[in-house]
Amino acid sequence: MPRKKTPNTDKPTRLQKFLSDAGVASRRHAETLIRAGRVLVNERVVESIPSFVDPASDKVVVDGRRVRVQRHDYFIVHKPKGFICTNRDPAGRPRAVDLLPPLEARLVPVGRLDVDSCGLLMMTNDGELAQKLTHPRFGISKVYRVEVKGLVPRDLPARAEKGVYLSDGKARASGVRIVHAARDRSVLNITLDEGRNRQIRRMLARLGHPVKALKRVQIGPLSLRGLPVGAARRLTRNELESLRQAVEAGGSRPRTRPARWGHDARPKRKTTARPAITHTSKRSARPATTARKRASPRGRGRA
Repeated sequence: MPRKKTPNTDKPTRLQKFLSDAGVASRRHAETLIRAGRVLVNERVVESIPSFVDPASDKVVVDGRRVRVQRHDYFIVHKPKGFICTNRDPAGRPRAVDLLPPLEARLVPVGRLDVDSCGLLMMTNDGELAQKLTHPRFGISKVYRVEVKGLVPRDLPARAEKGVYLSDGKARASGVRIVHAARDRSVLNITLDEGRNRQIRRMLARLGHPVKALKRVQIGPLSLRGLPVGAARRLTRNELESLRQAVEAGGSRPRTRPARWGHDARPKRKTTARPAITHTSKRSARPATTARKRASPRGRGRA
C-alpha cells in the first residue's frame, strides 16, 4: 500500500511527483491517473491523494506497466519564435520539446517563454531543481534583451525597478539598462528575479512602450552564447554545478514576502488628522445670551 508520510523519515515522496520524475505524466495529469484508479502501488489500487511511495522499495504500476525512476537529464534549448513550451498541444503547433534529440526521459521546460518570444530555455526531468529555479525565494536571475516601440525616457529604468502595479500585484525588474534609444525603437536589457506570466510585456505596456521583440539570453549562470537558433545541447558538468551553487546561495537568503495587491503593495491614501471631539453638556456649552434669545415668549413674566 502507498504510505502516508511520517515526520520520522524523508524517504517517501509524493506519488504524483514520482510519476512526473519518471516521465509518466505531469503532476497534474498524474493526479488524474490516480483518481481514475489506473495506478497501483505494491499490487493495490491507490484510492486517495496525497499518497507517498518509497522509490527504492515500492513497486509502482500504471496501466499495467512498471514505472521506474529515470536518471535526471538537463538540456538548454535556443527556442525560436513561434514554438510553444507545452508538451501537449491539440492544435499541433511546433513545440520546444521537439528540438531535443530522442530521449527515454520526459523533459519539461523550466520557466516558460510565450509563443512570441525566443531565447534560452532549460529543460529537465529534475522536478526539485526546476521548482527552485522558478521560485522567487531562490532569486535566480533571468536576463532578457527587449526591443520596444518608441524612444524610452531616461527615467524608465528607475520606474521599472521601482515597480508597476499589474492585475496580479506589484511587479518590478531587478535591473534595467538602456542599450539603444531612437525615435522609432529602443533596446533594453532587463533582469528579473521573479517570473510572472508575460511580466515584461505587461510592465512595459503599462509604462507606455509595448514590446516588439523579446529574447531571453541568460538564466543564472547559463548563457545562450554559442547556441544557434533551434539547437539544443546537454549541460556540462561545470554548468550544472554552477547552477546548483546559485540555487544554494539563493536558498540561504532570508525570506521576504512578495508584494501583492491587497497587502503592502496597495498604494496608501493620504489622510489628515481630525481634531479630537470632546463631549460637553449642551446646557453648559450654550452661551447665556443665546439661551435667553431662544427662550419661549410665553415663559416671560411668569412666577
